[in-house]
Amino acid sequence: MVRNLVVLGGNSHPDLTDTICNHLGVPPSKILLSKFAVGETRVEVMDSVRGKDVFIIQSGGGKVNDHLMELLITISACKTASAKRVTAVLPLFPYSRQSDIPYNKTGAPLAKAPTQLNRNGNYTFDSRPTTPLPGQAESAGMKGGPENLHKKLMDMQLRDQQANGDSQGSPVKMPRRSTIESVTSEKSDYFDDNTLTPTVTNGSANGDKPVAKFHKAPPHFEPQRGYKQWVAQAGTLVADLLTCAGADHIITMDLHDPQYQGFFDIPVDNLYGKHLLRKYIQFHIPNYQNAVIVSPDAGGAKRATAIADALGMPFALIHKERRPTQITDRQNATMMLVGDVADRTAILVDDLADTSNTITRAAKLLKKEGANKVIALVTHGVLSGDAIDRINASAIDKVVVTNSVDQEENKKRCQKLEVLEVGNVFAEVSWVAPSRVVICDIAPRGQSIDNHSRPSEESTTERVSAFYSTIRWLLKMLLDLAGVSGHIAGWLK
Repeated sequence: MVRNLVVLGGNSHPDLTDTICNHLGVPPSKILLSKFAVGETRVEVMDSVRGKDVFIIQSGGGKVNDHLMELLITISACKTASAKRVTAVLPLFPYSRQSDIPYNKTGAPLAKAPTQLNRNGNYTFDSRPTTPLPGQAESAGMKGGPENLHKKLMDMQLRDQQANGDSQGSPVKMPRRSTIESVTSEKSDYFDDNTLTPTVTNGSANGDKPVAKFHKAPPHFEPQRGYKQWVAQAGTLVADLLTCAGADHIITMDLHDPQYQGFFDIPVDNLYGKHLLRKYIQFHIPNYQNAVIVSPDAGGAKRATAIADALGMPFALIHKERRPTQITDRQNATMMLVGDVADRTAILVDDLADTSNTITRAAKLLKKEGANKVIALVTHGVLSGDAIDRINASAIDKVVVTNSVDQEENKKRCQKLEVLEVGNVFAEVSWVAPSRVVICDIAPRGQSIDNHSRPSEESTTERVSAFYSTIRWLLKMLLDLAGVSGHIAGWLK
């Protein structure tokens, strides 16, 4: 039994909490998790955690928002109860897929997207002139010079006004604030920078001239192309929430974006599930040397090649070719296989399967290219929505996932699903975390953590007995040298 170590489990994965506690030899501490009538989360820690190392087990599957709120309140409750150290164990980290970098429709970061030039060679607001030569004006690279650019900008402005219903009459340049039928209010500053909309009224029968009346028009926002203007930075936000709640340490597995660790001001241990997947390939896939490791996208190529190199297996990659000018937003990108899988077993390796759209489409492509069998190895099997139905109807022969997310209901619905245990991995890390042992040291040279045997109570007793035997032997030698009587020497025996 481990002293000064407390394990608390949330509602996300009770079976995983029991597995970790059984491996550590400690009972799970009592905690009350419920909801008030209004729907607010209620957490009450029933056992004392004063001066102890607390580990809170809560995964990111299922009702993610409720589980995250449970975790935050539990962390705060433990810190309020004078816990020495609080570690949040998150096998699947919530919101880890929402990166802070804005992405456009093609999936590439905007910071790396070059400015495009249209087919006619005309420059728009989204384009950029060519780099001028030394001593040359900046507008020299433009076709027709700056006059042509100003003319095109004016034409674009006129077309925008006509598209908004300003086709009647000629455009009239007005000051930013108009005194014709305008009322100053608190919201006037909101419209200061927007062009006024002219409305031409025909004159009366007496020959009065037409009168142009100007009204405030709602602002016409032109967001930057491809940039998600109103998307919050959820990655930084969740990291700040855990830190502010009082977490001292984070333990997770296979973060979707490894740079997520940089959002924290506290230590984050990102465990790797590739050791478990590699062992499964070695012991459960016959003749695995002739199989092919396949990455379903370029983002997982590093993970897949690490397994392929460790086992000496060939590697293939599925490239997603995205062409936004030809494919609508609702259509999927074209997939292209780079490698040979003909007459072989194809092993898809990925970190997360949510809707399972990627792995099912990849399996269809692999079977089309001549693969005999397709096996998908996934660390986190979220399998939300109609993912189970999609897998059952797909060309995948088997899907292997870990129990970082509860899979009891999924196993009942899918006969192709096989689950690997990761509770022992998190138990080993929880054992060494309070002693500040480097976690990579418990799995030397890429070996799985579950092969490492923690010291048992029997081995500790043997070491203590050997220590006292050595002390008695030293005392006996000293007494013999001093010439002490025999009955004292006999007592030391």
